[in-house]
Amino acid sequence: MASSTTNSKRILKLKSSDGITFDVEEIVLVSTLDFFKNIVDIGCNRDDLISVPNVNGEFLTMIIEWCKKHAGDDIINNGVEEDECSNMKKEIKEWDAKFVKNLDQAVLYHLLMAADYLGGKQLLDLLTQKAADMIKGKKYQQIRQIFNIENDFTPEQEEDIKKRNPWAFE
Repeated sequence: MASSTTNSKRILKLKSSDGITFDVEEIVLVSTLDFFKNIVDIGCNRDDLISVPNVNGEFLTMIIEWCKKHAGDDIINNGVEEDECSNMKKEIKEWDAKFVKNLDQAVLYHLLMAADYLGGKQLLDLLTQKAADMIKGKKYQQIRQIFNIENDFTPEQEEDIKKRNPWAFE
């Protein structure tokens, strides 16, 4: 049975929902995404093509890029001198900020869905923080516009909600 601690140079072959294939080092994926850790733990063969049906090539490329940057997070937290650890964490935090900086709402949505499907908790945390930052300090009308949320309340229903929850409309 395969284990995530086997040869770190082992290559996993992935196939996105739109048929694009990727060759990625096992350690990059299993250390950041539960989906691949589980597949490796149950024992996939070296030549198995791992289908990733809910993620297309464009977004899988971005996720793999993120995983490559975060593959060493365990090492940073365990066994690296404090000054070096602090510098590495700062570098990763800056890289993450650049990664999410110019994501539009559509790309953010697809990445959020993919990160959730693949079990990437750290990536999901980063992306949900980006979504939160997009709406921070905005009025409900602006949030509806940002996320294309249709107002399906009647004027009477909306007025009733405003009366019961005035704090939400300040």
